[in-house]
Amino acid sequence: MPQRIDLITPEAARTLDGLFAARVQHTPDAVAYQNFDEATGQWKSFTWWETERLIARWQAALAAESLEPGDRVAIMMRNSIWWVIFDQAAMGLGLVTVPLYTSDRPENIAYIVQDSGARVLFFEDQETWDGFRSVVGQLGGLIRAVSLNPLRGKHSDVRLTSIDAWVPAEAASVKRINNDGGKLASIIYTSGTTGRPKGVMLSHSNLLGNCYSTTQCFDVYQDDVFLSFLPLSHSLERTCGYYGTVMSGSQVAFARSVPLLGEDLLSIKPTVLISVPRIYERVHAAISQKLAEGPPFRRKLFELAISVGWARFEYQQKRGPWRVSFLLWPILKRLVASKVMARLGGRLRAATCGGAALSPEIARIFIGLGLPVIQGYGLTETSPVVSTNRIEDNVPASIGKTIPGVDVKIGDKEALLVKGPNVMLGYWNNPDATRAMFTEDGWFNTGDTARYDSDERLYITGRLKEIIVLSNGEKMPPVDMEAAIQRDLLFGQVMLIGEGKPYLAAFVVLDPGQWEKLASEHGLNAASQTVLRSEQVEEIVLERISAQIHAFPGYAQIRRAAVLPETLTIENGLLTPTMKVRREKVLEAYQSDFDRLYAGH
Repeated sequence: MPQRIDLITPEAARTLDGLFAARVQHTPDAVAYQNFDEATGQWKSFTWWETERLIARWQAALAAESLEPGDRVAIMMRNSIWWVIFDQAAMGLGLVTVPLYTSDRPENIAYIVQDSGARVLFFEDQETWDGFRSVVGQLGGLIRAVSLNPLRGKHSDVRLTSIDAWVPAEAASVKRINNDGGKLASIIYTSGTTGRPKGVMLSHSNLLGNCYSTTQCFDVYQDDVFLSFLPLSHSLERTCGYYGTVMSGSQVAFARSVPLLGEDLLSIKPTVLISVPRIYERVHAAISQKLAEGPPFRRKLFELAISVGWARFEYQQKRGPWRVSFLLWPILKRLVASKVMARLGGRLRAATCGGAALSPEIARIFIGLGLPVIQGYGLTETSPVVSTNRIEDNVPASIGKTIPGVDVKIGDKEALLVKGPNVMLGYWNNPDATRAMFTEDGWFNTGDTARYDSDERLYITGRLKEIIVLSNGEKMPPVDMEAAIQRDLLFGQVMLIGEGKPYLAAFVVLDPGQWEKLASEHGLNAASQTVLRSEQVEEIVLERISAQIHAFPGYAQIRRAAVLPETLTIENGLLTPTMKVRREKVLEAYQSDFDRLYAGH
């Protein structure tokens, strides 16, 4: 049985780079990271001490750039040990790291680099830099742009270099010049109500305290192995899957990519996963497809295993009775559950899920198969964890109980309010937006509505503002995007959809005059409902939509669209008297279109 050893407290660490230093001192020869080496086709291990030596070299390169404590540096990288090394090297010099999504649009990256005042940009490869051609004029604040992989040919931009040329072969010990946990550690940009992202300012203490509090709710051992695939630019992965594993001394393997996740699970055999609902949905979809293609008996056996497994879980949680059917579990485990768990590596003891709500049906399936799925709740602004279920007290429909040190209360209009050492310092360069998020007595308003049950568990019941949360945890205020799309006169009305789904889609009503003109240009019959629902028209609509939303974050891509046959009006019950769209009524009226846009997802 693995035992927790050497958990480093925030008081001992003081800062995030101090946390890493303490870990190196306590377990220098333990394996810290596994990174896949493309050149050899093998996984390469790095101890804590070896990683420290790499940090020293990268820090020497950063120190040569004449940066001052408090300056910002940006990371636009896939998950890897190099992400960690750059982050630690920067923080040791008192620099502030700004994580960027590798899938984001160049326009959005340029905005974040400009807004944060980033001085150095660390990115993946030549293709990434080539993608900045249209916005290179907006990157004037950068003094250095460093590619992890070698660059091709000659470059006229003197700021551009690669790691091989930038990092010295040797360096002295790592510098750690900041001992103040209250100082700014990172600016993490999250979508805002104006379509432009807002920079969430988090201190060392914000993140350290949140890490430590989560370890009080879920035991993490030095023997644990995490497979890191949720982007490190995502606050859940960064806090719990990166800083949290340094705190506990656990090992982290960096997945190559989501498409190769199945292979990596079999190779690494992780004991803990941190994810958003989309990954569990993918596994569930694969299982469902295989069952649909197989004999009916196999499906019946699977359903029986889930039923018995879920009943056992309820019994173990002291919410259900013992049943005679439990005697079948050893057989069902061997024939069904163990085979599914083997596809996940065979060693998982728990899986956490955050960022968005996991459907009760999918949670029931995994829990029924014997994998405890632990759901929680948080926001980037809260570092991010506010509450979580526990292994021994797990109600999948809830978001659990608050973590130690964090207080919540239900405010006006059932708003979920939060106070604690995990709450952000504010939004970067945006005092008005900061003030808008806090009540007069200092509580942070999450924008979600919630309720308690009799055991003080929390349940999210809705949102104060219209926000779509995709299954990967990304949040998008639809009203702003809808207004942007309607700048094109083709669109009379627009309603974004995608709650709990892997991508955004749109219901649109076309302006009759504009549609007739467009149909004529393409040789289409404007009066035909069949034409309106055709793939050709959908492609035209999506192209026009994309032209209007280029300034929004990269994940705010609308991948499907349905043209509705009638205008939304007060008379047909799809608009309120104040001309606001009744979103639930529209979804009810056009459920078949919704299902078509998300078929297979």
